[in-house]
Amino acid sequence: MKKIKSQNSKAEILLRRSLWKQGFRYRILNSKIAGKPDIVFLKNKLAIFIDGDFWHGFEWEKKKKNLKSNLKYWIPKIERNIQRDIEVNNLLENQGWQVLRFWEHQVLNETENCIIKIKAFIS
Repeated sequence: MKKIKSQNSKAEILLRRSLWKQGFRYRILNSKIAGKPDIVFLKNKLAIFIDGDFWHGFEWEKKKKNLKSNLKYWIPKIERNIQRDIEVNNLLENQGWQVLRFWEHQVLNETENCIIKIKAFIS
């Protein structure tokens, strides 16, 4: 678990570099904003999260059945992460923020589509 990075993942860096190349300026990992978004557009009040597929439960109901070890640890941990993501979304939206969440595989495989969605929120 020590080797798992909580920030600056490949997906985060890829999306940030792509946005920067297109002229977008943003802030990263702003701890003053609930949930500590990966990318923040303060002027537009847009918070962007890039969620790891395993850690945040992509297709969780399927994957939960395939877990082989330490089920008493992983199932509650990931389900709590999913619940926390929902709570953070609701909190930020109540504060007037727009929230975008991308799965890690979306950013890695469809970066341009992610940028198109971000542009739609900023424009």
